[in-house]
Amino acid sequence: MSSGTIEATPERVSVRSALAPVAALLLGTALLYLGYGLQATLIPLRADLEGFSRVAIGLLSSTYYAGFVAGCVFAPYLILRAGHIRAFAAMVSLVSAAALSFPLVTDEVSWMVFRFGTGFCISGLLVIIESWLNEKATNTTRGTVMSTYIVITYATISIGQLGVAVQPISSFALFAMCSIMLSIAAVPVALTKASQPAPIPVVKFNPGILWQTAPAAFVGSFLSGVMAGSFNGLGSIFAIDSGFRTDEAAIFVSASVMGGAIGQYPLGRISDFVDRRLVLLGAAAATAAIGLLMAFADFLPDIMILAFGFVVGLTMLPIYSLAAAHAYDWTPPEEIVPTSAALLIVFGVGSIFGPLVASTMMALIGPGGLFLTIACSAVTLVLFVSARITIRRRPKEEFRSDFDYASTAVVGGAITPEIIEEDDPSMEMPVGFTPFAAGVDDDDEPNGDTIEAPHEDDDLITAPAPAAESLDVAAAQAGETPAPADHDTASGST
Repeated sequence: MSSGTIEATPERVSVRSALAPVAALLLGTALLYLGYGLQATLIPLRADLEGFSRVAIGLLSSTYYAGFVAGCVFAPYLILRAGHIRAFAAMVSLVSAAALSFPLVTDEVSWMVFRFGTGFCISGLLVIIESWLNEKATNTTRGTVMSTYIVITYATISIGQLGVAVQPISSFALFAMCSIMLSIAAVPVALTKASQPAPIPVVKFNPGILWQTAPAAFVGSFLSGVMAGSFNGLGSIFAIDSGFRTDEAAIFVSASVMGGAIGQYPLGRISDFVDRRLVLLGAAAATAAIGLLMAFADFLPDIMILAFGFVVGLTMLPIYSLAAAHAYDWTPPEEIVPTSAALLIVFGVGSIFGPLVASTMMALIGPGGLFLTIACSAVTLVLFVSARITIRRRPKEEFRSDFDYASTAVVGGAITPEIIEEDDPSMEMPVGFTPFAAGVDDDDEPNGDTIEAPHEDDDLITAPAPAAESLDVAAAQAGETPAPADHDTASGST
């Protein structure tokens, strides 16, 4: 027996209890990504059917990511003005309307506008979802909540992509199905009885700091964006050009997403025990080898191409996660928030650039141009990481943190390794934006959801009334004067 000191252990919470406060939000997320997954595969296939050039199809993907990056920067201001629930409903409505607009206006410029708007709104929805989850999760339940969110995201995107096999891509039905799922996603969130989070402060991000702190993470996130953006936008076109049917093309891209979901955690855990750059190097080298093989896949049977679609996702998609984990190892606690934002911004810029290059290569040399672009990007990453390993040793063990599946996933851009405090120096409340009084009815009586604007002497935003009332009761029982509620907030730029 050791010393008589008894250490307190965290109270265990069941999965059901951990997820109950965010069940409506997770349901809305699942429906949102079902519609998003269907649209992500349907748009390039329908564009091909409409006679769009390969470069134009690539531009559709690039404009989506351009909207996504713009949303990372500007969406928090809209959420701050309207509140989480109203902003969620508005952005879901816009994405749903865009889904119905594609078959009505079939010219390339209009579709690029629709894709830009979709990317902007999806980015804003991620801010809302992830900041809301971050605030509702406690230190005890955070791992369960965030991991469940990531698993739901990958699973529903994969299932949604298979939806193109249900109806002919020439029909209006698939766009209607996409719109229906997106519209229904707002219902559980709009009807939830849970109080919405405090207003979102905006993150101060600086990609230059990421370059100075962890160059391998900067280049890894950028080239990961090039590769993932190229595949997400043009993977189904590669399959069609290789002779696949529509349903087989959907299976091809869906298998890649599932491969990426499966590969994240094992590679991440391996990187906990060695230099993460070695695992990043191995994943990039494997991606380069498979990419070169797929670039000349004409001689491969269809079943082998499908299998390699899964394998390329297994090795390619975790590259961002490994780069993010490496960045966090070198980042001091006070810089975690801007580092998380910078990683996603750099990834988004790479995702804008990638489809342009890949679509041009496909127009020049055929479907293999997609994987030739991916292979060249992976080789570049191999060379850069190899050089960095010889220049700089890995951080000391006491500065390294365990791989966090949630905070390093691409879809988890607003999730950081630790819960963010409202007074974090990396956060700032935009000047001139007063939160919308979301809980005031026509009779000017508060209905319980009012968010008060900050006063000059206040350091914190007043919490939603339900939470404040519960604190008043607890304080009254203790014979004390209640203090303002303190909230953990999530990064508002991702």
